[in-house]
Formats: sequence, C-alpha cells, structure tokens
Amino acid sequence: MRDRAQLTGMSNAARSAVGYDELAVLKLLALEGGLDGEVKTSCGALGDAVGASTQTASRRLQRLEDAGLLVRDTVSDGQWVELTEDGERELRNEYEDYRRIFEGVSRVALLGTVTGGMGEGRHYITLPGYMKQFRERLGYEPFPGTLNVDLTEASLRRRGALDAMDPVPIDGWEDDERTYGPAVCYPATITKTDPDAGAAEDDDAPTYDGAHVIAPERTHHDEDQLEVIASDRLRDEIDLDDGDHVTVTVRGT
Repeated sequence: MRDRAQLTGMSNAARSAVGYDELAVLKLLALEGGLDGEVKTSCGALGDAVGASTQTASRRLQRLEDAGLLVRDTVSDGQWVELTEDGERELRNEYEDYRRIFEGVSRVALLGTVTGGMGEGRHYITLPGYMKQFRERLGYEPFPGTLNVDLTEASLRRRGALDAMDPVPIDGWEDDERTYGPAVCYPATITKTDPDAGAAEDDDAPTYDGAHVIAPERTHHDEDQLEVIASDRLRDEIDLDDGDHVTVTVRGT
C-alpha cells in the first residue's frame, strides 16, 4: 500500500467529482481512525453508514481515490483504507469553514522560516499593471521584492483557512507581449519569532504591521511558501535573515 505521506496529483475531472457526499465518506473514515493508519471497511458497511447503496458507496470511494484523498488496498473480505495528506487537508479546510461560521474566525497565524527567493517576485510586483493596483487598493507602492516564508507542516495545513477570508483582489491584465493573471492580497503582520516559544505572543518581538500576503488567485492549498509584500524592505525593518523564524498573522479585509 502507498505511504500516506505520498501526495497524488489531482486532475480537474477528479477534483470536480468530489462533492459533499464524498466528503461525508472521508469524514466517516477519519472518525474510524483513517488519519492515524489503515482502517478496514467494506462498501456495504460504508453504504449503511451514509444511507446509500453498496454500489454508490463504491463509486464514492473510487472518486476519493482518483482525487488522491485516500489510498486503499482491496482484500478478499473488504478493503484497507487510509487518508492521504491531501485528504486530511480537505477535512481541515472544512473544519476552518465551520470555525469561521460558529467562532467568527477572522485571522490565522502561520509559522515558518525566512528563505531566499528566485527574484521572480521582484519582477512581477514592479510591473505597471500590478503596481497601479497596489497603490490604489493597498494604499502603498511595495518595495521591489517579496519576503519568502517556508511554512511549517502545521501551518501548511492551516493555510486553507485563508479561503474563508475576504482578500483584496488584484485584477489580471495584459500588455502587447502577454497576459498576466489575477492575484489576491491578505493584510498581514510579520513578527520575528523565538522558535522555542512557538506561536506564543511576545510584546517585545520585532513586528511589522501593514504588510500583505500575496498569491495567485488560483493557488493551491498545498503550496508550502508564502510571499509577503510591504512598502518597506521587511528584512531590514525587523532584522531578518534566511533561516529566521517568523509568525505571519493573516487577516481578512
């Protein structure tokens, strides 16, 4: 059986086939222990649990497998099933939606380490079609470059909460040579973090308020890096070097 940590690419067709009925099966398998290891089940048992026929339960399992949300191994008297990291992430995204409904979640703290970039951020944010919108919608002209943050595993899972927040939209545009895609920006505060303190608040920690996390509009939740822009060079403002730990507190508009 494939390892749970193996990420499976999801085609558009496979993704579109996963709906609320499939997620109900995924949740049931997680409740039975499918996040911690393999659990044994059968299509008949699953069908009874979700009020569907054996054939319908089989189709839902197949869709979840095709989408890379679970892996399974069929044996003579049933099948062993385990959620993948993508499957866990889908459930966490659902969890964050419900948290926002019932708890009014309006911010999320993401932890990571500062890393060097490839210079692409500098190129794109300085393009005139984006820069004009930054001035109008963010209220400043960004420093020509982005702060790149590699997220921890736990924060990578929490990143899905951003989908429940209202971002600042940055429209796509085109010039004589090519078309440039849309993006979204989320207000953010950057704090230099003591790695031994985790996400604990420190009133004396170097902090910069007024930054924005920027991402392509159609980004995927499994991206493990944040790009942050601000009017100032963040590395200078809060004394950051590659490898330093930071907390990026993201807010909706």
